Amino acid sequence: MADVRPLNSLRYDLDRVGGFGAVLSPPYDVIDPAQRAELAARSPFNVVGIDLPEPATAGGDPYENAATLLAEWQQAGALVRDEAPSFWILTQDYLAPDGSRRTRSGFLAAVKIEEYGAGKIRPHERTHPGPKEDRLRLTRATKTNLSPIFALYSDASGAARAVIAAETEGPPHGEQIDEDGTVNRLWRVSDPDAQAALSEALEPAELLIADGHHRYETARIYADEIGGDGPHRFVLMDLVALEDPGLSVFPTHRLISGLADDPERAGALRATIEECFEITALGSTDELPPNGLSADGRLQFGYLDSRHNRPLRLVLREQKIADDALVDFPAPYRNLDAAVLEALILKGPLGLTEDDISHFNGLGYSRNDDEALALLASGEYDAAFFLSGAPIEQIQEIAAAGINMPPKSTFFTPKVPTGLVFNPLS
Repeated sequence: MADVRPLNSLRYDLDRVGGFGAVLSPPYDVIDPAQRAELAARSPFNVVGIDLPEPATAGGDPYENAATLLAEWQQAGALVRDEAPSFWILTQDYLAPDGSRRTRSGFLAAVKIEEYGAGKIRPHERTHPGPKEDRLRLTRATKTNLSPIFALYSDASGAARAVIAAETEGPPHGEQIDEDGTVNRLWRVSDPDAQAALSEALEPAELLIADGHHRYETARIYADEIGGDGPHRFVLMDLVALEDPGLSVFPTHRLISGLADDPERAGALRATIEECFEITALGSTDELPPNGLSADGRLQFGYLDSRHNRPLRLVLREQKIADDALVDFPAPYRNLDAAVLEALILKGPLGLTEDDISHFNGLGYSRNDDEALALLASGEYDAAFFLSGAPIEQIQEIAAAGINMPPKSTFFTPKVPTGLVFNPLS
């Protein structure tokens, strides 16, 4: 059961800072140095200063600087703390990677931290160690949730979505259009009856973390470090119904390096591909991204390497190949393209270990077809496997079985911006 409560929010005074456009940023883990500099130049109060901190002086502690800035922004009136708790509804009007225009609706809330388990909160992907340490140090310094975790819940009755629809009839609290053209709109839910309705609708729900596994695990560690009860036992989440028509998930493609200088390894990869897959030449690179299963229901991938530069379709010869490679896993996992690729290819002829996969040794990722092709053309990578997006139902089934998917098996879009509201932990 989910304990979902309104936030005693720390938030921007939009009149003071000039609106969301000046202060919001994408999540920290998708920002490169050039983008960070551009965001910081927009406003001295842009959230990137505390969410992706830099030291105040050479050799200083970036996390201490984040805490200092957070305090200074409150003293300057750029950030204000609400006395009365509120939920915050977030709608995101966006252009999906498949070219469709969609609107995803959810709400920001404080959610009680629980151990993973049935009827509570479930992960769906394995995590990497590095980001967890970084976020933990930031949380210790700021004592604040800066970025929301993106989580899913079932709203079969439509009770939560009815509240969201009613509360978004008026003008929003704030609005921003990001670099991708996504329109983010935020509404405050302060009415006690509406708040109670949202909490009650979520009470029987099991939550599935869609994005933000590192932040959730960081929150668990931090809560245990502090001990006892209090606001540190809750974490900031953006909650979206599985039934929301704007919810979509897309793939993350795999890129392989280190083949050009290792002909033995490249040959082993080719032999495994020929053994496990039916190979068909494609007319152009536009056809590389597969659209789900093959016509007869088999797993398939797009494949391109820099040596031959011929786009190929790889169709698994028979399901038994995947079943044998993943014999200890449940059926939904054995039918997951990212899991099958990891077992047959990454850990097979490429010889990547769990540590290699966790630290991106010989392996890269891309969520964009054109970017993957560009990285291959640049020589940074030698081969690319193009995947399909896993259906929401399959993600649920795998999570319900207590199995975590390989890292970056899913790509939920759009990302939830950072800076909409913050959740103080003290």
